[in-house]
Amino acid sequence: MTTSFRRTLHAIALLACAALLIAQVIAQAQLQPALKTRRVVWVMTDGMRWQEIFAGADAGLITDALRKDFWRETAEERRSLVMPFLWSTVAKNGQIYGNRALGSEASVTNGLNFSYPGYNESLTGFADPRIDSNDKKYNPNTTVLEWLHGKPAYRGKVAAFGAWDLFPWIFNAPRAGFTVNAGFEPLTGFPGNPTIQLLNELKADSPHDWDDEVYDNLTFHTAMEYLRQRKPRVMFLSLGETDDWAHAGKYGEYLRSARRADRDIQALWETLQAMPEYRGVTTLIISTDHGRGDGEAWKSHGVKVPESKNIWMAFMGPDTPALGERKLVAAVTQSQIAATLAALLGEDYHGAVPTSGAVIADVLPKVGGKF
Repeated sequence: MTTSFRRTLHAIALLACAALLIAQVIAQAQLQPALKTRRVVWVMTDGMRWQEIFAGADAGLITDALRKDFWRETAEERRSLVMPFLWSTVAKNGQIYGNRALGSEASVTNGLNFSYPGYNESLTGFADPRIDSNDKKYNPNTTVLEWLHGKPAYRGKVAAFGAWDLFPWIFNAPRAGFTVNAGFEPLTGFPGNPTIQLLNELKADSPHDWDDEVYDNLTFHTAMEYLRQRKPRVMFLSLGETDDWAHAGKYGEYLRSARRADRDIQALWETLQAMPEYRGVTTLIISTDHGRGDGEAWKSHGVKVPESKNIWMAFMGPDTPALGERKLVAAVTQSQIAATLAALLGEDYHGAVPTSGAVIADVLPKVGGKF
């Protein structure tokens, strides 16, 4: 066999291997449905109980003064009074998890059942025993938002807004490098924008019912103006009044703040659908950082209130099958949201961060006949 002939055979073998590899890639691409999601908006409403989400006002907590606005005979009617958009649109066109009465369990895994550990778990995909307080300490962990922001396709296209002033620490804003606006801090970088200027003035002048948290409406409208002006690919928004009014034991204000959150989420979704950059390519995620106790313990959460590990979560978008209110399904955890968010964008966060919770498969399109 001549040297020239051996080289020819070697070249043919290399071409055959390359052809086989290309065929495998094509087959895998055909098996994996093309994702339509190009943008994700994630809203969290702090400390909102699964009980009100799925059954509406609690018979043991509601007062006569609240019955006209929040009481009806069935759980389905009551919950629609608290969160009408969630039930008329999100649950109908997407998926909602956490109704334990129907065999759908959703929970936190950090064992502490309060805010910083809950937000860390949600945003990084894993619990960290070092995150054991609500102190203003920069998060040593990289959130899924920071991970995405590190990719060229998302650079400068990620933003986070929160009513609670701890979020710059939760996201480790100096390291993360994207916009994190929280609490009473003004939003900068918009010189001459009258809406931002007014919102900044209102934050400065608004009553401080809570030293560490501004009213939700100011946070919400700040995020909305940023959305219109900068059009981020990934935006996070946390509303806090549900938790604050619950701690204060004001059940009526708790229900009203939940209804306002629902109204804001509806306005956000309608705005997204009116913008060509977002219409038809945006997935909405809604969740909470922890649950609360039962009965008189509804005002509390934490290690001493073990039932406050129980939460809920919802997904709606162009890739999520409309399976509605889930029942008799495998339990899901807060730690799975980060990887699921990334997967909806076609990114493998769980592969990059194996300690994170796995993707919630049902939220993604079918692959090979299965979700």
